[in-house]
Amino acid sequence: MSTPKRGMRRNLTAYGDEEFSLFLRRAFIKAMGYTDDALERPIIGITNTYSGFNACHRTVPELIEAVKRGVMLAGGLPVEFPTITLHESFAYPTSMYLRNLMAIDAEEMIRAQPIDSVVLIGGCDKTVPALLMGAASANVPAILMVTGPMLTGNHKGERLGACTDCRRFWARYRASEIDDHEINEVNSKLCPTAGTCMVMGTASTMALCAEAMGMMLPGGAAIPAVFAERMRNAEATGARAVALAKERLTPDRIMTPEAIENALRVLLAVGGSTNAIVHLTAIAGRLGLAVDLDSFDRMGRETPVLVDLKPTGQHYMEDLYNAGGLATILRELKPLLHGKALTVTGKTLEQNLAEVRAPEKQEVVKPLRDPVFKEGGIAVLRGNLAPDGAIIKQSAASEKLMSHTGRAVVFESLDDLADRIDDPQLDVNADDVLVLKNAGPKGAPGMPEAGYIPIPRKLAQQGVKDMVRISDARMSGTAFGSIVLHVAPESAIGGPLALVRNGDRIRLDVPHRRLELLVDEAELTLRRKQWRAPAAGAEDNRGYRKLFFDTVQQADRGCDFDFLAAKVTMRIPRMP
Repeated sequence: MSTPKRGMRRNLTAYGDEEFSLFLRRAFIKAMGYTDDALERPIIGITNTYSGFNACHRTVPELIEAVKRGVMLAGGLPVEFPTITLHESFAYPTSMYLRNLMAIDAEEMIRAQPIDSVVLIGGCDKTVPALLMGAASANVPAILMVTGPMLTGNHKGERLGACTDCRRFWARYRASEIDDHEINEVNSKLCPTAGTCMVMGTASTMALCAEAMGMMLPGGAAIPAVFAERMRNAEATGARAVALAKERLTPDRIMTPEAIENALRVLLAVGGSTNAIVHLTAIAGRLGLAVDLDSFDRMGRETPVLVDLKPTGQHYMEDLYNAGGLATILRELKPLLHGKALTVTGKTLEQNLAEVRAPEKQEVVKPLRDPVFKEGGIAVLRGNLAPDGAIIKQSAASEKLMSHTGRAVVFESLDDLADRIDDPQLDVNADDVLVLKNAGPKGAPGMPEAGYIPIPRKLAQQGVKDMVRISDARMSGTAFGSIVLHVAPESAIGGPLALVRNGDRIRLDVPHRRLELLVDEAELTLRRKQWRAPAAGAEDNRGYRKLFFDTVQQADRGCDFDFLAAKVTMRIPRMP
C-alpha cells in the first residue's frame, strides 16, 4: 500500500502532470512569503469563521493567531482559510436553512486543500454541527475549538444572559409589565461581551456535547470567550493539531458509536437545547449511524438533569466554568458513559478525566443521587399526531401542563401567526393548545426557531405565562415553556399536523410519551383527501433553495440532505 501524501503534495490540482502541479502550487504559495523550509512542514488548516455579522465569533481573529502560535511551536505550518459562518439572528430565513451549506463548504474545502489536519473554529449554534458534519465526511484529522460563552450582564442588580433573559424580558414587555425605556435599557445589557449565549442554549449544548464526543481538548467547552484561558486553549489546540497530523488520527476513529452515545448522554444531563438532537442525528448520519428516538428516550429515563443552569436552572456558563466545566458533569455520569472512547488527545475519555482535578466546592452540577430534574431534559413523544416522533424539553416546561387536553387554536403558517397572535378578537383561552403548521424543514423552509409561539398578548396581559404549544418547528435552546417541537412528518408534506383544525381536541401526556389528536379516523381520512400541499414559490425552483427542498430529510433524520448521509450500518443509542 502506498504511503499517503502529505503537505503540499496532498490533493494536487489535476493538470495531468503531478510534478508540474506541485511546481505550480509551490510557485504561487511562495507569493504568500513562505520559504522552502516552511513548506516542508505539516500543513495545518484553520477555518476562519469570522464575520462582521457574527458577534459570537468576534474573537475569531485573535483565536486564529493563538492557534497559529501553537502550530508553529509544534513544528507545523498554519494556514487559515475562510468558510461560511452563521449567526442565528443574522440568517434569513433561519441559520438552520444554511447549516448544510456550511457543512458542504467545510467538507469540500478540507478535502480540496493540501492540509494534513484542520482546526475547526465554531461557536454560534449551527457552526459547530456544520463543521463536525463536514469533518466527519472529509475524514481528515480534525480538532474542534469554540469561541466560548459571553459573560453575564447586569440590570438593576440582576444578572442577565442572552438569550433566556431576552425572552423573559420580552414576554414582560408584551404583557405591559415594563415600558419602552426599560426594554431598550435591557437590550443594551443582554450581550455585554463577545461570545456565544451564556445559558444552556444550542451553542453551549453543542460545545459540551462535542467535548464529550472527544473532538475538543478537555475543558474547552465552557471557557468564557474573553478569558485569557480561551487563548491558551487555542494555542494548545494548534499544537495538538500538529500531533494529529503526524498520528493520522482521523475523525472516524473518534466519532464512534460510543462517542455519539456519550454526547447524547451529556445532552440529556445538561438539560441541553432541543436543537442538539437534530444536530447530533445529522453528525451521526454522516458516519452511518442512525439515532433511534425511542432508544434515546429510554436513555433519558435513566439520565437525570444535573446542571442547574438557565433556562432549566439559575446559573450561567461562567459559573459552570468555575465549577470545573464538563469534567464535573462527566464525573457524575461516569457509570453511564463509555469511558474507553478515544478522544483527540490520543487518550480515552476516562484517561482525560483522571488527569483533571475536581473542584473543592461548587453548586452548579448536582450529584447523580440529587439531580435538578429526575429524568433527562428531553422527552420523545409518539402518537397519531407525531408518528415519526416529536420532542419536548420537559425540564424547562410547566409541570401542570405535562398532562393536558385542550382545544386547538391553529395558525396555518408563520405569516398567519404574525397576523393573528395579538389580535384582540382571537378566540383563545389559557387552556387551549396553540398549533403552528408549515414551519418544518420544507414548510418554512429550514425549520426556524418559531416553535416558541408567543403567548397571545391579551392572555399575557392577564398574567398567563405558559401554554401548550405544538409545531413542526424548532425552538432556541435558550427558550422555555411547555412546547412540543419537531413533529414528524411535518405538515408541509402532509403529516398529521396538517390535518388539525380549530376546535379539535389534543391530548399531551408526557409521562406516557403520547401526543394524540382526538379526532376519529374516518374524519382524518376525509381531511387527508382534501389536503393540498402548499404552493411552491418562484424562488423554490432554483439554486440552493431547490437543492434544499429536493433533498432535505425530516427532523428525525437530522434535516441533513439525503445524498450527504452515509449508508446506515448501526442504530444508536444501543439501549437494552
